[in-house]
Amino acid sequence: MANLRFEVVAEAFKKKPCEVPTPQERPSEYFGKNVFNRQKMYKYLSKDVYNKLIDVIDNGTRLDRSIADAVAMGMRKWADENGVTHYTHWFQPLTEGTAEKHDAFIEHDGKGGMIEEFSGKLLVQQEPDASSFPSGGIRNTFEARGYSAWDPTSPVFIIDDTLCIPTIFISYTGEALDYKAPLLRSLHAVNVAATNVCHYFYPNVKKVTSNLGWEQEYFLVDESLYSARPDLMLTGRTLMGHDSAKNQQMDDHYFGTIPERVQAFMKDLEIQALELGIPVKTRHNEVAPNQFELAPIYEETNLAVDHNMLLMSLMKKVARKHGFRALLHEKPFAGINGSGKHNNWSLSTDTGILLHGPGKTPEDNLRFVTFIVETLMGVYRHNGLMKASIMSATNAHRLGANEAPPAIISSFLGKQLSDLLEHIEKADKEDLFKMAGKQGMVMDIPEIPELLIDNTDRNRTSPFAFTGNRFEFRAVGSEANCAAAMIVLNTAVAEALTNFKVRVDERIANGENKEAAIIEVIREDIKTCKPIHFDGNGYSEEWVEEATRRGLDVETSCPVIFERYLDEDSVRMFETMGVMKRNELKARNEVKWETYTKKIQIEARVLGDITMNHIVPVATHYQSQLAKNVQNMYMIFPNSEAASLTARNKKIIREIAERTQAIETGVEELVSARKIANRIESEHEKAIAYHDTVAPKMEEIREQIDKLELIVSDECWTLPKYRELLFIR
Repeated sequence: MANLRFEVVAEAFKKKPCEVPTPQERPSEYFGKNVFNRQKMYKYLSKDVYNKLIDVIDNGTRLDRSIADAVAMGMRKWADENGVTHYTHWFQPLTEGTAEKHDAFIEHDGKGGMIEEFSGKLLVQQEPDASSFPSGGIRNTFEARGYSAWDPTSPVFIIDDTLCIPTIFISYTGEALDYKAPLLRSLHAVNVAATNVCHYFYPNVKKVTSNLGWEQEYFLVDESLYSARPDLMLTGRTLMGHDSAKNQQMDDHYFGTIPERVQAFMKDLEIQALELGIPVKTRHNEVAPNQFELAPIYEETNLAVDHNMLLMSLMKKVARKHGFRALLHEKPFAGINGSGKHNNWSLSTDTGILLHGPGKTPEDNLRFVTFIVETLMGVYRHNGLMKASIMSATNAHRLGANEAPPAIISSFLGKQLSDLLEHIEKADKEDLFKMAGKQGMVMDIPEIPELLIDNTDRNRTSPFAFTGNRFEFRAVGSEANCAAAMIVLNTAVAEALTNFKVRVDERIANGENKEAAIIEVIREDIKTCKPIHFDGNGYSEEWVEEATRRGLDVETSCPVIFERYLDEDSVRMFETMGVMKRNELKARNEVKWETYTKKIQIEARVLGDITMNHIVPVATHYQSQLAKNVQNMYMIFPNSEAASLTARNKKIIREIAERTQAIETGVEELVSARKIANRIESEHEKAIAYHDTVAPKMEEIREQIDKLELIVSDECWTLPKYRELLFIR
């Protein structure tokens, strides 16, 4: 049997880095080159139009459609100078990706020719077919109309020859069919609620902004090896594959020297990202072989989400140019770390960072503690919903594993902040806010300067950890749209702050001093949200038992976790904060359940196909070779001697027979389980059936295949193995 695997592997190991043109300018000079940013707005728009547009962006005023034509004219002039011929409304439907339809800048001139044209009407809105995107029943095939509407707060940018206009996407009847619309509503909600609370401390505050800094983890695999693995191509992960003898156990990949080919890819990616205004700053090897990370400087959340979606698309494009495939699946390889997307979240005013503390005055410290505690209140009240916001069929493989936060939402605060909250809860009103800032640590090495040590350590096992001036939501999946988690987090915090203000105002109205009222409400909330506070080992089995006693959500079934979106507390929160209505939440859950089912369904079909067309034929072919060898040995040697000489081969022949039989039986049972599940009409119940009956069968089959990989001759095995996939030369 010919084996092309060796040729593919050999070719992959010969590849050299692509040449990457080095820009003549410094990054600061070409940053935002392909973005219609403020600098370009000022150049291509009149002063009056520029001021009106900036007012919309900075202050949230409603866009005056009368200036749309002037803005469109300026955009098109800039686009023409950059060789752009098309435009598109770029939006984020419920597919977890992005969508775009390109139109040329041309219209009939009425004289048999064409003219270039781009009007304000085309800039502000378009009408994509809403029935062809997931809608959860909001749109039917015969109800096709939907609207994409320009989001002026996210700059227009150029990709190749196309002007890309970030937009929201809504149905004809006004329901959100995307991630951006509810994200913008949640940002408005937290702005209003946080600004109102800020006025207790700083009356001059005009606006509170939610900030996001995502850390994007990903794998790179040589494209030729990727193409030789049908499971990677069709599902984004390996459905089979035994551990490599060496993987990450030596801890030598993390922060190690970046391979030359990967360095060339990273450089190319960074240049193109910076030209698109994505402020990428950090790059390094991650823990697992072939795993890497890229992280930007913090941005306003809406823009950060857009940039992450754009970056993931750009990453895949640039990877292919360098002979790689970028894998964003949370767990593409078993036995080694998966990939997450840590969402570093904070709130800031037009005067400073709200979570930055401790301050220099009692008022600053009271502000700091208020926003910390109310964030914890939001996370505590909706811990199950927070988990639902980051759960998916792909991220479910990662959560709870030893390199990822557990499938229980809790918050790490660190000793000093934990002690402070306990002190506030129990101490007298005097001397409540004593808290150290960064303290000096003098090393016993003369050449090393004094280090400033943060007032909190870090806990990698915590899904929602406070890390000095922000919370790090570590449980978000690597291929997820950050907006899903940010919608829930911002809305939950907005609700908590709104509730906090109502209770404080009631106390003040009853004659209580403002500071005393704030402190008493904070004390109540510290006691209430205690169950969410956990500084210990989130990976331990004891924590699962403890979390159950605390009343935290410990559910692990992905389809069941999605139900948290429809809890009455969740619906009430979203509706009260003006973020989503009940019918929108129901529709989104229908999409989530259907998506979960389809992903497992595809994996099951691919596994069955590879098993019966690759694995079983290869195993039986090798079995036949062994059987022929045994037969020949008996022809050469006396029976007693031949029996001894062929004992090992007979054992392997039997094991192959038993395992292939188990695999074939498993595939039959897998197909049967799928057929039974497919007959269920409810998307909810169907998803649960796929989780409970189909997915476990796949794991059983995989276990048999991975054992076969160890005993079948290497020259017969057709699929690239982990030892080949995981090490870039």
